[in-house]
Amino acid sequence: MPEKTQVLAALSTIIDPDFGRDIVSLGFIKNLEIEGGSVSFAIELTTPACPVKEKFHSDAEAAVRAIPGVEHVSITMTAMAPKAKNKPASNTLDKVKTVIAVSSCKGGVGKSTVAAFLARAIQREGHAVGLLDLDIYGPSLPTLMQCRQPEVYMRQNLIQPVLVDGLKTMSLGFMMGDKPAVVRGPIVSNYTMQLLTQTEWGELDYLIIDMPPGTGDIQLTLVQQANLDGAIIVTTPHALSLADVARGILMFETVHVPVLGVVENMAWFDCGKCSERHFPFGQHGKTLQERFGIPTLAELPIRGGLSLASTKAAGEDIAEFAQLAEQLHRAIGVRRLSEEEQPKVEAQPDAIYITWPDGSQSAVGHKTLRASCQCALCVNEYTNEPILDPATIPADIHPKEIQPLGNYSVSITWSDGHSSGIFTWEHLRKHSEEIAPATDPTQGSGFWKRLVGSKA
Repeated sequence: MPEKTQVLAALSTIIDPDFGRDIVSLGFIKNLEIEGGSVSFAIELTTPACPVKEKFHSDAEAAVRAIPGVEHVSITMTAMAPKAKNKPASNTLDKVKTVIAVSSCKGGVGKSTVAAFLARAIQREGHAVGLLDLDIYGPSLPTLMQCRQPEVYMRQNLIQPVLVDGLKTMSLGFMMGDKPAVVRGPIVSNYTMQLLTQTEWGELDYLIIDMPPGTGDIQLTLVQQANLDGAIIVTTPHALSLADVARGILMFETVHVPVLGVVENMAWFDCGKCSERHFPFGQHGKTLQERFGIPTLAELPIRGGLSLASTKAAGEDIAEFAQLAEQLHRAIGVRRLSEEEQPKVEAQPDAIYITWPDGSQSAVGHKTLRASCQCALCVNEYTNEPILDPATIPADIHPKEIQPLGNYSVSITWSDGHSSGIFTWEHLRKHSEEIAPATDPTQGSGFWKRLVGSKA
C-alpha cells in the first residue's frame, strides 16, 4: 500500500507557473486519504477559474498513478473561498464569488467596451457572469448590448437584472433610454448604490463593474461598498492617458483595493497592405511595468466591430480578450494566496531606509530619490527626457508621507508639495545602496558611512 509521504513527494513535482513553487508546499493538497490501492485527495485552487486547472488534474493523476501499488486515483478540484469581507447587512453581492472593477481615470479610452468583452470572454469559459454599468452620466451598456429600454422590474424589493444571451446585466441607461441624467452628486451616489446592492444578482462566479470615469467621491464610495477583489485600469498608450494611471492606482490603494493590472486598449493594428503590426501611440507596456510596478494584462488591438457585445460569441475571434481573461484569473489567484512579507520603508531625517524581506537593508538620499521620479510632471512622456531640474530640488527635501501601494510600490508626498510619484520596489533597489546592519553605524558600509561622516 502506498504511503502518504510517497503521494506528497510525487505531487510535489507539480509546479504552479504563477508562484514558481510546488502545489504541496503551497498547501493546495487537501483531504489526502489512502485505502489499500485507492488514493483520493482534493486540489484546492486559488480561484475556480484557474487557467491551469485541467493540467493540474491530469499531471496529479499521472504522478500518483506512477507510484507502485496505486490502483485507483480520485481527485476533486476545489477553490479556496475569498477572504471574509465586511458587507452591509442587506447586500445582493453576498453570493458573488469575485467582484472586479474596470476603471479609467478619463473618458474615451474604451473602458466600457473592455468590460463588456471581458465579461463575454469569461462567460465563454463556462462561468456565471454579471455586468454592471455604473456610469450614470454616460451609460454604454444599452448600446453595447443592443438592449434599449428593456422591461426592468422589481421583485420582493429587488431589481431584476436584464439577461442578455446568458449574461446578467444592469444599467441606469436601461430605464432612462436616451435621456440625459441631470442629477446632482448625492442623488447619483444613491442611484449607484441601489444598482450595486439591490440588484438580485444571485450566484455569480464574476461580477464585472464598469466604473464611472474619474477618481472622485462617487468612485471612492463605490469601491468601499462593493468590497472589490481587485481592479483593472484601462488606458490607451497615448501619453495623456498614461499620465492618469497613477491617480487610479492611488485611488484604489487608498481604500485597500489591489490593482491587478493595466489594459492598454487601442494599442496596435495590423496593416492590410504591408502586413506589418503598427503601434500608433508607441509601445508602453514595459514603461508601465517599470513605472507603476503592476503588469500589463493585455494590449488590445484597434478593430472595427467592437461596438456590439449582445451575444455570447462577441469577441471570440479576438484572442487578446481570452488572454485578458486568463491573465485576470492568474492575477486574482496570486493575490488570494500571496501573503509574502513586503519591504518596510522608513523615512529618517537623512534618508529613506528600506528593509527587504530577506533581512538586508538599503538606503537612498531624499534628494536622489526625488530627482529619480518618473511621473508625468518629472519626465516627458513622449521623449522620456527629464523635465525636473535636480538643481531646483530644495536641499532639505524630505517625505511628508509614504503610502504603501499593494505589493508593488510606494507613493511619496514630498515637502515641496510633489505627490504624483510612484516608486516600485525595483526602482528603490536601483537607486539605493546596501548598508550593513550594524549596532555601531560607523561600522556600516557605503551610503551609511557617508551619511555618518557628513554629520561629523
